Amino acid sequence: MTFSRRRILAAAGASLAAPVLAQAPAGQPIRIGSTLALTGPLSATALTHKLVGEIYVEQLNQRGGLLGRPVQWIVKDDQSKPDVARTLYEQLVTSDKVDLLMGPYATGAILSAMGVAQRYNKVLVHHTFGIPSLAKYDMQFPAWALGPTPEKTVPNTLFDMLAQSRKPPKTIAIVTSKFPSVHFMSVGGREVAKQRGLKEVLYLEWEFGNRDFGPIAARVKDANADLVWIGDIGLEGNQLLDAMKKIDYTPPLHFHIYPAPGPMTKSADGDKALALTIFEEHPPFTNSGVAANFVRVFNERAAAANLPDTHVEVQAAASYTAWQILEAGVRATNSLDDRKIADWLRKNKVDTIEGRLRFDGPGNYGDDLMKIKQVQGGTWKVVWPTSFAAPGATLQMP
Repeated sequence: MTFSRRRILAAAGASLAAPVLAQAPAGQPIRIGSTLALTGPLSATALTHKLVGEIYVEQLNQRGGLLGRPVQWIVKDDQSKPDVARTLYEQLVTSDKVDLLMGPYATGAILSAMGVAQRYNKVLVHHTFGIPSLAKYDMQFPAWALGPTPEKTVPNTLFDMLAQSRKPPKTIAIVTSKFPSVHFMSVGGREVAKQRGLKEVLYLEWEFGNRDFGPIAARVKDANADLVWIGDIGLEGNQLLDAMKKIDYTPPLHFHIYPAPGPMTKSADGDKALALTIFEEHPPFTNSGVAANFVRVFNERAAAANLPDTHVEVQAAASYTAWQILEAGVRATNSLDDRKIADWLRKNKVDTIEGRLRFDGPGNYGDDLMKIKQVQGGTWKVVWPTSFAAPGATLQMP
C-alpha cells in the first residue's frame, strides 16, 4: 500500500495539534489494552503513566477518536511483576479481544508483553524499555529514545558534560540495583568510565526491592569518590541518600539513572542530583502548543489526584509519546491492521513532544535523545546539552 505525502505528514503531526472539539466519535469502541504496575514497588511511577493515558484517551476522543470511533483504554494491574504482566497480556488478546496493545511500565514487564505481542502478531508501542538489544520483535516500537546502544551513549553524554566542568571527576564509585535496565546501564557506565580514564574506587550491586541501604552508604563513604554513579529506579536513590545522611556523608557529585522525580526534588539531600531525561517542563521543550497544553492539563490532574509529583518530566513525556506513536500509525494507515501499522512506523518519522522519532535503526531504535538534568532550587532543570538547557541554567558543581 502507498501513502500520499499529505497523508503521511498529517498522520505524523496529528497528535501534535492542541485538543479541539470535533465531531463526536460513534460506533463500536476501539479497545486498547495494557497493564501498569498499579501496586508493588513500581507503583509510584506507574501511576504517572496511568494518568497520562487517561488524559491522552480523553483528548483523543475529543478530537474525534480514531477512524471515527471512540477509543477505550483497558488497563490492568500487573503488580510490578513481569510474570503477571505476561498473563494479563494473554488475557487482553485472547479473552478481552482488544484491537491494539500499549506497553506496560518498566523493562521486565515490557519484555513479557513483547513475547505475547510476538506470539499473536500484535504491534506493541512501549514507553520505558531500557535494554534495546533485547528488543528482537520487529513489531515493537520504543518511545524511550535511548538509541540502540545506550550503555555507551548515555555514560558518554554524562562524562562529556563533566569534562567541561570546572572540576572534572577523577574517581568514580558505581553502585547499582540489579533491576534489569539500570543494571545494564550501570555496567555500560563502568566500562565507559574506564575507557575515559576515571579510576573506579567502588563497584557494588544490590537486589531490587532492598530496603537496607546502610551498609551500601558506608561503603560509598569509605570510597570517597569524586562522582557517585547510582543505578537506581524509583525511591531507591532517595533511600540511599537518606542512609548516607545518617552517617554524615554527602556525595560531592551524584548521578541517578531513573530516580522517582518528585521525591528527589523534595528532598534536601537531592539538591544538585543529576539524572537522565527526555523532556522537562521548561523551554525549549514547552515551545510547542501540544507540549504546553499537556503540561497544563497534567499539572492540574496530578494535583487533583494527589500524585507525589505533579510535573511533566521523562516518565510522563515518554508515556504521552507512546500514545502519539500509536495514534500516528493508525491514522496514517487508516487501519487497525497491526502489520500495516508496523510497516508504516518503520518507514516514517513521527513528531512527538520528545522530538521527531525514527524507527529504522537496530531493534527499531533511532537516535539517543537523552539529556542530563539537575535538581536546582527544588526543580529539575536540563543542563546538558546546553542547547536544551533551561533558561539561565548551567551545571552546578559542589
